[in-house]
Amino acid sequence: MSKKNIIFSFLLFTSIVFFSQSERVEYLPTFDKNKIHYGFYLGLNQNDFKISLENVTSIPDANITVEPDTGFNVGLIADLRLHKNLNLRFEPGLMTNSKKIYFNHLTSPRDSVRDVSSTYLHLPMLFKFSTDRYRNIRPYLLAGVSYNYNFSSNEDNQDDNFAGKFRMKTSNFMYEVGVGIDIYLYFFKFSPSIRGVFALNNEIKYDNPANGTSPWTAPVNYMGTRGVFLTFAFE
Repeated sequence: MSKKNIIFSFLLFTSIVFFSQSERVEYLPTFDKNKIHYGFYLGLNQNDFKISLENVTSIPDANITVEPDTGFNVGLIADLRLHKNLNLRFEPGLMTNSKKIYFNHLTSPRDSVRDVSSTYLHLPMLFKFSTDRYRNIRPYLLAGVSYNYNFSSNEDNQDDNFAGKFRMKTSNFMYEVGVGIDIYLYFFKFSPSIRGVFALNNEIKYDNPANGTSPWTAPVNYMGTRGVFLTFAFE
């Protein structure tokens, strides 16, 4: 599933929900008065890398592209009510995804492709800005920061790309922005959202200088995650 399909699916789903709100009975009328509540979420993600290459390098023909695949995320929700239209949310979870990085300036198949499969501990702290409730729906915006611990980073591995090992940093920081809608059902609140996630730091672990100039990492000035999350929360 591509990013465009993820975004289209979210827009189509929320449009159907919005225009189907003919039910006059309000479910869970006191739900939003709770100071603290909990939940869980499931979702899809598609992460690739924003790559910035050095303007002047020892490898002037460097050309790097990324092919992302769809991954999955799951986690818990702790929500603190700060105001009738403002909540603070902590959403710890696990996120998995994979990518292929193509070093198009290298001709050998062994050297020109790196498969990067990652599992992250994802720890976002988000502000949720909600509108007033309309019947059984309530749109909202999300914004915040997150810490990602990459279990598959290979940062401490002494082998680098010269030995076929692509390495990334273990600890990374992101900022997130998104939009969603609360749907009040008879027993629980269902909240689909779509959000963008963007790295704040350079995530690449450069190859060992003792091995000489690296055709894989030397051209890279910056490599950071950029992705789309489609999340379904149950509270």
